[in-house]
Amino acid sequence: MKSDYLNSALKQFEYYKMLGEKTFAQVPDERLFWQPSPESNSIATIVKHLWGNMMSRWTDFLHTDGEKEWREREAEFENDWTTREEMMAKWDAGWACLFDALKPLNEADLDRTIYIRNQGHSVLEAINRQLAHYPHHIGQIVYIGKMVQDQNWVSLSIPKGQTHTYNAEKFAQPKQKAHFTDEFLNDKKE
Repeated sequence: MKSDYLNSALKQFEYYKMLGEKTFAQVPDERLFWQPSPESNSIATIVKHLWGNMMSRWTDFLHTDGEKEWREREAEFENDWTTREEMMAKWDAGWACLFDALKPLNEADLDRTIYIRNQGHSVLEAINRQLAHYPHHIGQIVYIGKMVQDQNWVSLSIPKGQTHTYNAEKFAQPKQKAHFTDEFLNDKKE
């Protein structure tokens, strides 16, 4: 049986994946590789790091350490990808690995112990760890996208100056139980 927690976690991962993709759609190809400063990462470099982390953490998730011997974390921060297609292939591969690991889980799995760098985590803790890590980096991607697009940026949430209208629409509806991502993810599927 899938728990409410697992369903919520899957929806949140899907939501943050969507935020990244809506940002990529607004950013010209060459700007995916732009670094705000020499010590900063480009959007593509952040994607490279997310891909490396996802492949390491979620491959054979329940059975092997989440920091795989084959992972080259330092190389994830080299800004050496050159095409949107390369970046998107890795983005899709990382997310596929994550969803393939999470979707078969059930409530009984949440208390199982897995390891990341030899440190034990319950499955629930490991999921929470990545639910904090990935949105942190997706926020960086969105922020760089906003810098690149400046006044051409299309808001991914409630646009400036529209909070009162948005809230009025929400409070005009009857109370309902729904996941906060439902309206965004349903828009994506249509």
